Parts: sequence; structure tokens; C-alpha cells
Amino acid sequence: MIRVLFFILIVGALALIVLSLLRRAPRGGSGRFPTTADTGEQRALPAPAAALDRSLSHATTLHLLYELAFGTALEPHVPVEHVKVVTSVASTLLAAAADPKQAPRRPLSLPELVRAVNDSDTTRRELASMITRDPALFGSLLKLANSPIYRRGSKPIESVDRALAVLGTHGVRSLVAAALMQPVFRHASGDAVNFAEIIWEHTQRSAAAAELHATAVESSDPFAAQLVALVMGLGAIVVFRTALDQYAARGLTPDATALASLLEAQTAKVSKQIAASWELSPRVIEALEQQQPESVERPASSLGRSLRFGVIVGALSVLRSHDRIDDDAGMATLVTAGGAGERFERLWGRLTWPAEAEVDA
Repeated sequence: MIRVLFFILIVGALALIVLSLLRRAPRGGSGRFPTTADTGEQRALPAPAAALDRSLSHATTLHLLYELAFGTALEPHVPVEHVKVVTSVASTLLAAAADPKQAPRRPLSLPELVRAVNDSDTTRRELASMITRDPALFGSLLKLANSPIYRRGSKPIESVDRALAVLGTHGVRSLVAAALMQPVFRHASGDAVNFAEIIWEHTQRSAAAAELHATAVESSDPFAAQLVALVMGLGAIVVFRTALDQYAARGLTPDATALASLLEAQTAKVSKQIAASWELSPRVIEALEQQQPESVERPASSLGRSLRFGVIVGALSVLRSHDRIDDDAGMATLVTAGGAGERFERLWGRLTWPAEAEVDA
């Protein structure tokens, strides 16, 4: 009798175990177990967005920059009715770059500045004297020195001597170059004002980024890197103004997509012509030539590489300052472009200062 009861208990326990297993089994459409193994990897949740690669391509970054500058979305292709205008502008741009009526004049103080930069014996006093002789240059320099991109401390910079003390001779040379170029970007009216403002933002930030890249990565001339980025910005202004003139002559309303396509295809070429007409050095001209869109390979010259880095990082910082991208995308693209490390993180912090704060500075 005891053996029978013991047997019944064993059978009951086995039945409970089987029933428990059946309840835990996954139920597919056919009621059978899945054929694939249920591994821990398969059960893992998707990676968070922060862990994904947020890097933007060069083309996408410039596309977003032009949308910001024109205040509208760009179409995938240039509208048919604007193709002839694009072709006409492209055929006249190289001549326009050498035409005094179209191309920006070389700043009168630029040759003297270049000589001062190339002369290691130039003293702070000589540099200060050169700046104070030009009231417009002096005013522009102080304004730039107090902007978030260049400012190094909380105390305002109110004199050249103070600027030299805070920024050093090298820093002031960079500011002088930017101040010399700035007036060219201000000669705009109507809808062109927004474009000129955004391109000026992009140009001065590109110059700052190219300058650091030349120092930290290429161990080359930082002033040349800054200068070539400034000339690249001037090229964009010439392309834009020439296109507006063509549209006005035809009685047509400018198309943002057509203008963006011209800027992408022609800016480097026109910048190269400007550099040649200003009798800048062959290495500056070579660096600009390496930025042409058909040059898909990494620039062969150190100056060309610094310029390409500056252009992309300058665009990223403008987009971030205007809340068109977030920090994750900006930093991911910065690192991909070659800007890893503490110095570039600090640069990103300066460059991405809110646009409103920079205007008020």
C-alpha cells in the first residue's frame, strides 16, 4: 500500500513539472517551439541613439548650411527653368573673379600684414601701429576680439595693447586678417543680408577651425590656414552676387536650389582666381584648388587639409548655433573630420556659442 501511494506521489510530481514547462513554452503560430535558439544577443534591446554613428557627410553639412542661409528647403534637383541661368552664371564667374567691379578688392593693409606675419622680427608695437592707423580696422578688430569665438576671458578688450596682451601677437594677426575681410561681407541688402550674415559666420568660424588644425594636426602655418579660409568665404560672396545680377538681368526670382548648386560647384574655383589676382602665395592657390568638388580625394597639401577641415567644422558650428543640428551630430562629425582631443573640444565650445550672444557681444 505504501509503495502504491509513493508511486502516485511521484507521478503527480512529474505531472506538475511537465505542466509547468508547458506553461513557460513560447507559443508560435503553429504552437511549436521556435527553430532558432533564444540567445542573450537576440534578446538584447536596440542600442540607444547616442551610441549610433551620427556623423554627417561633407555634402549633407553644406546642404544644411545653404538651407539655413537661404531660409528654405532645397529641392533634389535644380528646376528646369533655372538650368540656363546656372549655366550662364558658371560661364561668367571666372571672368567676374578678376573683374574689379565684381570681385572684392584686396584690402589695402593686407600686403603689409602678410609681410609682418612672415617677418619674425615684427614687434607688438609695430603691429599695434599698423592697426591704429586704420580706424575702421581698429573698430572691427576690437569687435571681433570681444566675440565668443576669439575672446579668452571675462574682461572686455578695449585697446590694441590689451588685445596683444590677452591674445598674443599671433592671435592679433589672425584677428587683423578677419577684420580686413569683414567689410566685404557687409555690402548686401534685401534678402541678400541673411545670406551674407550666415556666410560671414561660416567664414570666421572656418578660419578659426582651420587655424587650430594647422597648428595641432599639420604642424604648419596657422596664419596661412586662416587666410585661405577667409578667401574661400569671399569666393562664396562673389558667386552669390554674380548669380543675383544674372537673375536681375533676366527678370527672374532667384531659386535657392540653383544658387546652392552654383556655390557648391564654383566657390573653390572663384576663390582660387581671387587668390591669384591678389598675388597670394602658390600654396594658398594650391589649397583652394584642392577644394573643388571633383577633387574627392583627401587634399595632398597640409594647407588644403586644414582648409577642408575648417570648412566642414565652420559649417557644423553655425548649424549648431542656430539649432539645426545637435551636439551629438556635431561632435561625431568633428571627430570624423580629424578633430579629436581636448583642444578641439574647447574649440567646439567657443564656435557653438549661441548666435544671439555673438551678435550682442
